[in-house]
Amino acid sequence: MFKVFIDGKEGTTGLRIYERFVDRDDIEILTIDEELRKDPKERAKKINESDITFLCLPDQAAIEAVSLVNNNKTRIIDASTAHRTLESWAYGFPELGEEFYNKIKNSNRVAVPGCYASGFMSIIYPLVKMEIIDKAYPVTCNAISGYSGAGKKAIATYEDFDRDIKYDAPRLYAMSQNHKHLKEMQAIPGLLNKPMFNPYVCDYYSGMLVTIPLYTNLMKKKMSPSELRDALAKYYENKRFVRVMPYVETGTSDGFLSANHLQGLDYLEIYVSGNEERINITAALDNLGKGASGAAIECMNIMLGIDEEKGLNL
Repeated sequence: MFKVFIDGKEGTTGLRIYERFVDRDDIEILTIDEELRKDPKERAKKINESDITFLCLPDQAAIEAVSLVNNNKTRIIDASTAHRTLESWAYGFPELGEEFYNKIKNSNRVAVPGCYASGFMSIIYPLVKMEIIDKAYPVTCNAISGYSGAGKKAIATYEDFDRDIKYDAPRLYAMSQNHKHLKEMQAIPGLLNKPMFNPYVCDYYSGMLVTIPLYTNLMKKKMSPSELRDALAKYYENKRFVRVMPYVETGTSDGFLSANHLQGLDYLEIYVSGNEERINITAALDNLGKGASGAAIECMNIMLGIDEEKGLNL
C-alpha cells in the first residue's frame, strides 16, 4: 500500500484529490491535525513518511514544502505554478509525448499544469512539434472557465444568494496580460512570444473551453480544418485522456459547444472548426479534472506503475 500525504487538503484541488482516494484500497492517506497543518516540523514529518506528497498550496508554501524533503524516497506532485518551467521537474502532461511520459514516470518531482495551460498546451504543443506553426506565430488564446477554478473565496462569492448582479455575466480578467499561466504557456512549447491570453470566469461551477484561432496563411504548413484535425488525431492516437473529435465545419452538429459538458470527467476533447482561411481549435475539459486533480492522480498512477485510469472518470 502506498502512503500519500496531501499538503493543502483544505483547498479546492486538495479536497478533490482527497475525495478521489475514498474507495481506493491501494492508498493510505497520511493525515495531519488541523492545528498543526501549517507547522513546518509536523508537515516535514508527514512529507518524509509518504511515498507521494501532493502540494496544493500557494507558490511560496510549495517551495517551502519541497525544502522539507530529506530523503530520496518521497516523490512530490505540485499543483502550484512554482515549478512548472524548471528543467529539473517533469511537466505533468504525459500525452504531449513519450519524453513527457517517461520523465513523469521516472521523476521524484512532477509539476501539474495549470487548468488553462492544459487546454492551451494540448493544442499548441503538437502544432509546434509537428511544425504546423512556427515558434514565432502570434498566438492568441481565448478561454472561459467555471468559477470553481478561482478558489474557495470565489466559490463562496458566486454561490452567495445576495451576490452583486455583475456575477451573473461572464467576467473578463487578467487584462494586463500577466496571467500566472502565461509563463508555462510560452516556455513548454518554446514560443518566442507570450500569447495574447483573454480568460473569462463565468456563472457555472466547473468546466472550461480554451480556443486558439489560426490564420492559415500564417501557418508554416498550410492545412484545411479537416487536415489539421487529422494531424492532431494522429498525434494523440491511442491516448485515453485526450480525444480529438470528428471534424464538423461548425465544430459540433448544432454549432454550439458547452463549456461544462465534461464536468466530473478527467479527459480532454479537442474540436477543430472553421474554413480555408481561418481555423479555430478548441480544447474542452473540466478545470477540476484534467485541469487539476485528475491530472495529478494520472501522474501519480504513472509514477507508481498503476493503471493510468485507476480512480479517474473516463
